[in-house]
Amino acid sequence: METSPLARPFPVMPAIDGAVPRVARAQYKTWDRCDLTYVEMAEGTSVAGVFTRNVCCSSEVELGREQIKLGRARALVVNAGNSNAFTGYRGREAVEQIMAQVAGHIGCEPSDVFVSSTGVIGVPLPKDKAEAGVANALTADPCDWEAAAETIGTTDTFAKGATASAMIGDTRVEFSAIIKGSGMIAPDMATMLGYIFTDAKVSPGFLQQCLSAANEATFSCITVDSDTSTSDTVLAFATGKAGNAELTGPDSPGADAFAAAIHDVCRQLAHLVVRDGEGAQKFIEIAVSGAISDDSARRVGLAIANSPLVKTAIAGEDANWGRVVMAVGKAGEPADRDRLSIGFGGTWAAKDGLPLADYDEAPVAAHLRGQDIRIDVDLGMGDGRATVWTCDLTHGYISINADYRT
Repeated sequence: METSPLARPFPVMPAIDGAVPRVARAQYKTWDRCDLTYVEMAEGTSVAGVFTRNVCCSSEVELGREQIKLGRARALVVNAGNSNAFTGYRGREAVEQIMAQVAGHIGCEPSDVFVSSTGVIGVPLPKDKAEAGVANALTADPCDWEAAAETIGTTDTFAKGATASAMIGDTRVEFSAIIKGSGMIAPDMATMLGYIFTDAKVSPGFLQQCLSAANEATFSCITVDSDTSTSDTVLAFATGKAGNAELTGPDSPGADAFAAAIHDVCRQLAHLVVRDGEGAQKFIEIAVSGAISDDSARRVGLAIANSPLVKTAIAGEDANWGRVVMAVGKAGEPADRDRLSIGFGGTWAAKDGLPLADYDEAPVAAHLRGQDIRIDVDLGMGDGRATVWTCDLTHGYISINADYRT
């Protein structure tokens, strides 16, 4: 598979004290690559998570929702090639087997072991392959974050990682994060699978607060194809090894810097997923202002971002702003045709419900020939605003998904 033209190089990412990644081959599919990532974490690691709202979710998601309430973690296992979703009791037994196997090795409770799987839906995770793959991972040499990111991919065309740092008092804390995803991407929440590791000492409650807030403004503001996966999961792990005074809430010294770093990492990861959208040739940012609320602005933005007509127009480099008008109108949010303004790349095409008399399409056409596209929409109704991100819709998306199982 060719690398996306929108790809970004994998960043130099620091090791996180208290989090050690390893990879192995479980051979869930007939491919010549590692397909199981294992990360072992120090005692005392806090965890937070957000999960898909798809009601046909996997056992991994169901168990994760329960485990996250305990707020602690010692290990993560990610399987690639088989989503283990829609597999009934056999799928759940496979997950519980993995949890018990890892827990027995490192001496923790099974509930401290988080498991994610991604790939084909409807095929139970093979227990024999899972057991052998985990056994290999438990004794494998530690690897870097890029290897861990490559291992969790399915239709991804490049490994995705992000890093940040923050000062908490006199202590510098580090963040390293990986994600996979390129199709079946839509809000509620949209990432496929993402994992954030930090050496900061943070209470589970505040970690969850920061992650949930970041998710709302990042992962839940991206879409590739409007399809919400059965397996979408983002987990944040804080090992506490940096030695900072524990962050317990927004009033803790350094809490703002920590929350900003979490948001930064999530935003980087979310953009990378869109940049690897199946068949994508263009990265599209849609900025909506003038809505009655921020939530309303987000819903309008997503209506535009999910419109096949808008996405194919961008793919064809066609400045057809009438399709944006259509998408605003179908969003089901308060809007007034006679107050609506639409622009591309900083050039307004229509203002207050009318095409501009002196509108020059040349700069818009030049903008659409680029890879990074911006659409501005002002509803003229209030102070609500939001930004969402998507990609264009090309023949490549059809080709990838028509041949996905073959």
